[in-house]
Amino acid sequence: MAIAPAISGDSFQAAVAAPLPPARSGDNVLDGDLALLEGLRREGGADREDGVREFGEIVGRLDWIERGFAANERTPEHVSYDRAGARVDSISFDPSWHELLGLAVENGVAGAPWADPRPGAHVARAARFLLVAQIEAGITCPLAMTYSCVPALRLEPGLAADWEPLVSSGVYDPRELPASQKNGALIGMALTERSGGSDVAGSGTVAVPAPGGDEGEVLVSGGKWFVSAVQSDAFFALAQTDQGMSLALVPRLDEDGRPNGFHLDRLKPKLGNRSNPTAEVVLTNARGRLVGEPGHGVRAIMAMIGGTRHDCVLGSTAVMRLGTAEAIHWAIHRQAFGAALIDQPAMKAVLADLALESEAATAGAMRLARANETAHAGDGDAEMFRRLAAPVLKYWTCKRAPQHLAEALECQGGFGYIEESRLARAYREAPLMSVWEGSGNVQALDVLRAWRRSPASLDALLSEIELAAGANARLDAAISGIRSELAGDPVGEAAARGLCGRLARTLQASLLVRHSTAAVSDAFCAARLGEGAGGAFGDLPAGADLDAILERARPDR
Repeated sequence: MAIAPAISGDSFQAAVAAPLPPARSGDNVLDGDLALLEGLRREGGADREDGVREFGEIVGRLDWIERGFAANERTPEHVSYDRAGARVDSISFDPSWHELLGLAVENGVAGAPWADPRPGAHVARAARFLLVAQIEAGITCPLAMTYSCVPALRLEPGLAADWEPLVSSGVYDPRELPASQKNGALIGMALTERSGGSDVAGSGTVAVPAPGGDEGEVLVSGGKWFVSAVQSDAFFALAQTDQGMSLALVPRLDEDGRPNGFHLDRLKPKLGNRSNPTAEVVLTNARGRLVGEPGHGVRAIMAMIGGTRHDCVLGSTAVMRLGTAEAIHWAIHRQAFGAALIDQPAMKAVLADLALESEAATAGAMRLARANETAHAGDGDAEMFRRLAAPVLKYWTCKRAPQHLAEALECQGGFGYIEESRLARAYREAPLMSVWEGSGNVQALDVLRAWRRSPASLDALLSEIELAAGANARLDAAISGIRSELAGDPVGEAAARGLCGRLARTLQASLLVRHSTAAVSDAFCAARLGEGAGGAFGDLPAGADLDAILERARPDR
């Protein structure tokens, strides 16, 4: 026997059909992100603003947002053999993957800035990366590697002459052809082995001179355990030679279009980043060319990793901005206990705190983008600054992203935990940037190593921070504390993470004091500097101007 509802039919139907907040789409994502817009202008990209704004309009459209969902719903598939039975080891994608990656490549998010000598090209590229990463993080891996490979290619002028025009063409060409027959190319990395990730000394991959080949031409054999964007046209691979660990660039296909000694064992079943194919690969006499000085492969690949680490900062910043925007949008449109969520004090404090973290990350990421651009243009001071700022920001920003996304997801309640929400996927992405390109420990130890080898890098970072000296008492106290810490007993490895976090927060605070509003910078300094800093989101000091903080962060500005 059916049980009648305890409320009237009309009320029952209204409760069942009550709409959820509308999906966020249709707004220009650049104009809705004031911190990014200001950072673009401030860090040298003002002349590129119109082009970035056009891109911001595109990535805010519902059809492009839906492509991000589609790329994850039909994940890449390994195609071992073609219809004639020949081994091909290719990857089949949902069409949305190619559309998304093509949009990004053709709008300058891959290697195109290297072919643009005008100032601001790399800063504008960073802004576009932050925008497109909010649609789908999976495509950012091939974008990051293809962008960052150019300094490594330039270590070998012959390789640069062949490959740089392809990676900087601004053309997405996914055809299964040798790179010499294509209009654009993607470059990846094949570094990690079963023996370890960051510790490459135990690598079992070997490279031997290619019989009858040119000088520097080698045959590479070994197993690579974690090769992302495995459909790329070529890969930098670390391998042992008779002179020690060396770096080689290995095309995936030979000139006949057949696999160049590449054998895909399987695609990885990953927690997140599912649209990006990551494979276990066996190389068997894969023909390649040495890059950089033989025996100094780690030094050579660091020319590339310096860029990909920055893109990890950008990737974490992007998911934090997405989390902030989605949480605020939900709270504007969601009613509970007789009022909009955004008007309820406890929720308002959480949203404002999420906004603080997002704006601080954006300020740091865009400042680092300018340092990268000017360093590559020959600015020695910028090179010293980025040498320490990159691992400092990579450590902290990537550590904060998972916590931030968990809180943003909670703001949406149960909806945030289902796949219809953009935050469920973003939450799975959030831990990845801390793993890629060196874990937290690797970054923190790199800070110690850089400081000891080049004290000027620490001086450059502190000089940047001290540009805000005298403007905020808490910031001044934090600077003084760091100076005292560094002047005392040598910082040991066990304390490296603490130092790295303090340097990152103090740099972010300095940027906000100089470039944001007092409401934002005062609240950030009070919540993130000093003893007990970095508690649960929403634990802001009394007197913080929550409305002013949120006004800057609203995606519907």
